[in-house]
Amino acid sequence: MRAEIIAIGDEMTTGQRLDTNSQWLAERLLEIGVPVAFHTTVGDQLADNVLVFRQACERADIVVASGGLGPTADDLTRQALADLAGVPLVQDDAMLEHIKALFARRKRAMPPANVVQALFPQGSRPIPNPHGSAPGIDIEIPRAGGKSARVFAVPGVPAEMKEMWAASVGPAIREHLGIRKVIAHHRLKCFGVGESDLEAMLPDLIARQRYPLVGITVSQATITLRITAEGETAEAARAAMQPTIETIEQCLGDLIFGEEDEELEHAVIRRLLDRRETLAVVEWGTGGVLANWLSECPGSSGVFEGGLVVRNHVALESMLPVRPEAWRNEGFRSASFTGELARAALERFGTDWVLVVGPFPEDERDIAVFLGMATKDGVITKPITFAGHPSILKDRTAKQALDWLRKRATPPT
Repeated sequence: MRAEIIAIGDEMTTGQRLDTNSQWLAERLLEIGVPVAFHTTVGDQLADNVLVFRQACERADIVVASGGLGPTADDLTRQALADLAGVPLVQDDAMLEHIKALFARRKRAMPPANVVQALFPQGSRPIPNPHGSAPGIDIEIPRAGGKSARVFAVPGVPAEMKEMWAASVGPAIREHLGIRKVIAHHRLKCFGVGESDLEAMLPDLIARQRYPLVGITVSQATITLRITAEGETAEAARAAMQPTIETIEQCLGDLIFGEEDEELEHAVIRRLLDRRETLAVVEWGTGGVLANWLSECPGSSGVFEGGLVVRNHVALESMLPVRPEAWRNEGFRSASFTGELARAALERFGTDWVLVVGPFPEDERDIAVFLGMATKDGVITKPITFAGHPSILKDRTAKQALDWLRKRATPPT
């Protein structure tokens, strides 16, 4: 059993809009145990839509499409499905009354063009849209072998699509497939090694046929391990994955910094809250990335006291009591200068911790960046190297700085 997701609209094929609907739908399908085999994007041409739906129905058991259900001439989903099924479009009077009532509640006259939204391929079932004028379509398309493909078409408006999924589409798919078990997922977030190195630390756990299934993805140097299991209840599914979670934790140790949606800044704020300590940052190379992440983190107001973003030594001297000799001998891109930034910031802010990111190299061939840290016990620095794409240099360096602080600020005893 597998699914295909179709995103419909010229705005997607031309790149004018990012298709976030397909990502969201894929996650929801996986949660109920239906793997997505294909993602397809198609523009607003009727022949292309019919072709895409035909191909999807030939290779997938469940097809979920978003978009193309509006009242204008380029909204072609209903006609494409009718042509594919070889049936006419017929009016659903109950849906037409719903659309009229929606306009009445908004104290607007319904344009004549909106009548088309009450047309459905004969034999299909309308999917109610409580807060929109575009009902969805639920239709079975016969195929070779006698088993039909089930197609669900929903509007492209994300809020309407999500509401219709929760109320109608998701439950209908579960019932159609006879799904009785609960599918549960748990994500562990890791940082500090490459994907292949981390996989080598988990012997046989990433095997595709293993149960519970363990998937691995990487984004901006953060590695996410996704554990999936099933059971008669959510508690049973969680119990089925727990031994795997414990094995991963034993294998990876402090490479794991959090779970689910947590990022490194959440781990740092949580750790410093436990220690009842405060933090300030000075950023030259990262240009405020750390300050932004930390200030947006829940609970950070009692921990993160602020920081400085600097781009040259003139601005720096006006804000921090930095000794000029710190850069005269070895330059700005040096351990001594980064350490002096940390010392001066500690003097200025009076926090328990100061974290510093020094200047980035002007020559991309030179990949050394210095981090600095200051506490009441002294100042330390750390050179880091970067071998990834320049586009993620700031984010990855900021994460390396946070991870360094996370490991230095050990849990309170």
